[in-house]
Amino acid sequence: MADSCPVNLQKIRDKSEKLKTDLAQGFERQLQELLDDFVQEIEKIEQPPTLNGTTSKTRKQGDVSVKEFISRRSVLSELLESDHIRTIYHIFVAILIVFMLNTLVYDLMDQGRVVLDFQLIVWTFGKFPMVISIWLYMTFSTTGVVYPMFMYWASCRKHGRAYWVDYVWLCAYIVYQILFLVLPVRTISLHQLPIASTVVVVTEQVRYLMKSHAFVRENIPRVMSYDKAAAKDGDAPACPDFSKFLYFLFAPTLVYRDTYPRNPGPIRWQYVVSNFAQVLASLFYIYYIFERFCIPVFRNFNREFLTPRTVIVSMFGSMLPGTLVLFIGFFAILHSWLNAFAEMLRFSDRLFYKDWWNSSSFANYYRTWNVVVHDWLYSYIYRDFSMLVGPAYRGVSMAVVFFLSAVFHEYILSVSFGFCYPVLFILFAGAGFAFIFLPSKSQRSGNVFMWVALFIGNGVLMCLYSMEWYARRQCPDTLDSFLDYFVPRSWTCDFNALSSSLSSSLSSNPIPLIDHSSIKTEL
Repeated sequence: MADSCPVNLQKIRDKSEKLKTDLAQGFERQLQELLDDFVQEIEKIEQPPTLNGTTSKTRKQGDVSVKEFISRRSVLSELLESDHIRTIYHIFVAILIVFMLNTLVYDLMDQGRVVLDFQLIVWTFGKFPMVISIWLYMTFSTTGVVYPMFMYWASCRKHGRAYWVDYVWLCAYIVYQILFLVLPVRTISLHQLPIASTVVVVTEQVRYLMKSHAFVRENIPRVMSYDKAAAKDGDAPACPDFSKFLYFLFAPTLVYRDTYPRNPGPIRWQYVVSNFAQVLASLFYIYYIFERFCIPVFRNFNREFLTPRTVIVSMFGSMLPGTLVLFIGFFAILHSWLNAFAEMLRFSDRLFYKDWWNSSSFANYYRTWNVVVHDWLYSYIYRDFSMLVGPAYRGVSMAVVFFLSAVFHEYILSVSFGFCYPVLFILFAGAGFAFIFLPSKSQRSGNVFMWVALFIGNGVLMCLYSMEWYARRQCPDTLDSFLDYFVPRSWTCDFNALSSSLSSSLSSNPIPLIDHSSIKTEL
């Protein structure tokens, strides 16, 4: 009996080990099945069905992805449903109210009355009927030249015309793009449009150029392969309908598709009005920032501004208002304005930006800050250039994207300000491009570094461009030639040539070097 006990204990141990192994294997198998089911559910969430019932997902061409549109809301639209995020929104509204009260109290104390004429806004958006005229000309030229010209070329290709037509059409299209760049700028210079009115014209000009390129770039392969498509699909169209082109011109995207996901419900006009009201409130927000933080500091430009101490102090003093302008401009344009047009057009892919504020690297910041422009640059510059030079030269393709983006950003500022002072170009194409290669050791440290760099960069831009703006209006011309447009006058100002009467008039004028009577005359 005593001898059988060790044998029974050994059998029990063997059975328990076998049971333990079976349980572990069964548990591992069930856990793997649960994880597989979970991953499948996540994929369904990330790839919601479109209106035609199919699943939208990222396609691949070679080694680069192709933009796909799916129905989704803007990030802030979802975040503002949270009470905590809505409180931050309320804080910004409260700051706007405080700015308004501050201005009212300042006017009462300084002038003994409340000034509600908003002459700075009236001046910056002056000659707006001319802005509307230029915009209508650009719109009609895009719809009345680009589409008919492309359709005529597609018709020639469809009927088997000679391939020399391709080169004639390409040359005509390049000439049109050049004229589209030059003529609006000449009109702006001829009529001396104020800064905000010029910004509207130039940004719309760039938007139409990007839209035209996207339409042409997406449809050239269709026309070139028309014979194969017609043989396969019966009678595939060589050129999209005009209605599709017209919808694309006003849709809040720069990447062309024949169809986009659309909201099936009616247009929420209350939502549209609310977004446009937020744009208007943002405009007044920026007005109060410039009125209280920028104009009083920079409008009396003198020799003291050229000392290193004053420049550094002014830069750090401009960091907060500069970053506030960045926030408000982002909210007004990329959220409110685009969502308003998306609602009116029932455009349901509203991911115009991502959570860029959580970025731990500048590479991620550039991808998420402005998804609309990023998609265009990726689809039509980076992707095409990568196909041209090969995937091994990825860094060269990225450099081309940054260079082109910096050029057009500087182009908008140069035409709007009336001088070329390439501070933004240097920061964007220089430090901004170098920062994307910096490794991020942790999420927190990377995010802190990004915000510090943004604060410093916005302070530098606000300070240097403000100094040059007022130097251009106070200091006499140093070069009587076209080079004066490129030579910074804040560096070469002859202060001895300034009259004391001009200085006294500047100190009492709230609008930068513009007499109130002349403003009314111009308007």
